[in-house]
Amino acid sequence: MKSMTGFGRGESRQEGTTWVVECSSVNRKQLEVSINLPRDLNDLETQVRNQVSAVCSRGRINVLIRSDAAETSQLPHLDETIAAGYVQSLRDLAGKLGISPEISLSEIVRLPGVLTGESAKSDPEAAWPAIQQALAAALDQLRIMRGTEGDHLREEMETRLKTIEAYAAVIEAKAPLVPEHQRQVLRQRLEQAGLPLPLDDERLLKEIALFADRTDISEELSRAASHLKQFRTYLTSSEPVGRSLDFLVQEFFREFNTMGSKCNNAEIAHAVVSAKTELEKIREQVQNIE
Repeated sequence: MKSMTGFGRGESRQEGTTWVVECSSVNRKQLEVSINLPRDLNDLETQVRNQVSAVCSRGRINVLIRSDAAETSQLPHLDETIAAGYVQSLRDLAGKLGISPEISLSEIVRLPGVLTGESAKSDPEAAWPAIQQALAAALDQLRIMRGTEGDHLREEMETRLKTIEAYAAVIEAKAPLVPEHQRQVLRQRLEQAGLPLPLDDERLLKEIALFADRTDISEELSRAASHLKQFRTYLTSSEPVGRSLDFLVQEFFREFNTMGSKCNNAEIAHAVVSAKTELEKIREQVQNIE
């Protein structure tokens, strides 16, 4: 089981250029890949996206790709041939006019064509092997970190599952006592109304039987136990299970809500509320699982 939170960094050197790839991820319901590439390498976006998708199935993955040549590639290009031509022409002109050829470098670089905004562009096809290697290293680090975070989440959720299991045991123990309590309440009310009935009165027995049927939560308890077992199976899985766990938590809530509505009992109601509180905390954690 993996978390959707993590960070990875990879480097690769090719022909004097060091490529650096950084991958960071946060939780999202679906996979969302954001790629920041140098402008002249935009053609590699699909290849980068495919490589990320092969490793991650959920979360927002931010991929930053840069090289140590990125800053120098943004500098203006100096055309030395044009600059030398200007210098020679200016010296020839100074000789013809009989003046001193005082030429400063700052004046030369301001002449047309000496400095241009053009810079050497990276070849996507040539750069891809190095970028692919750095990306693989970054994704490997990201995977390891997400796995470590997933282990911590699994331990915490297992602790909360044990607490829920204990509350379910309390509910299961108290549930059979609910019909008997209702019978006592009915007899007390009838006596207070001046209509006492014997314990074996058919009408009283029928009413209690109907009440017992309405408050029977054996199916809900059975399904809750099945959900607990399935939840633990998912927690030990190496496959992406975030969506499955999210669905299972919803089913958990449905079972406990039904138990609470069927059983008019203070102790059961307290156990149901406590179990749902633990489930809510698990649901928050599940949102960060791949």
